[in-house]
Amino acid sequence: MSRSFSAPVVRAALLDTGCVLLFVVIGRASHAKGESLGGIASTAWPFLAGLAGGWLAAGCFRGGAWRRPAALVPAGVSAWLGTVILGMVLRVLAGQGTAVAFIGVALAFLGLFLLGWRAADLSWARVRAGRRRTPR
Repeated sequence: MSRSFSAPVVRAALLDTGCVLLFVVIGRASHAKGESLGGIASTAWPFLAGLAGGWLAAGCFRGGAWRRPAALVPAGVSAWLGTVILGMVLRVLAGQGTAVAFIGVALAFLGLFLLGWRAADLSWARVRAGRRRTPR
């Protein structure tokens, strides 16, 4: 039996992936590492794997990422912490290394972006819901 992913799940996965790739591209550019596809892939894979782990963890919660992928909790927090924690562990295991400052930057940037688009989405949904209730 095949299950297809819903549009909200695909949208959230694409937005999360875009946030991680933006983090990687900006980070590589700020360290003059270049923007080669191989270099971006080498830097991105631990974080993308961490993101996938975060999504899987969030899916274990009742009503988690699969039903509400744009929710701050558990989907957003799991995506954020999974990306950073698992991503850093995988970087160390792959010999890419980490630094305390890098962990802090990753927590801040990915928190802002992975939770930020969800907060904006929630705010926009509330605005739309308020417009529907307000008589004209």
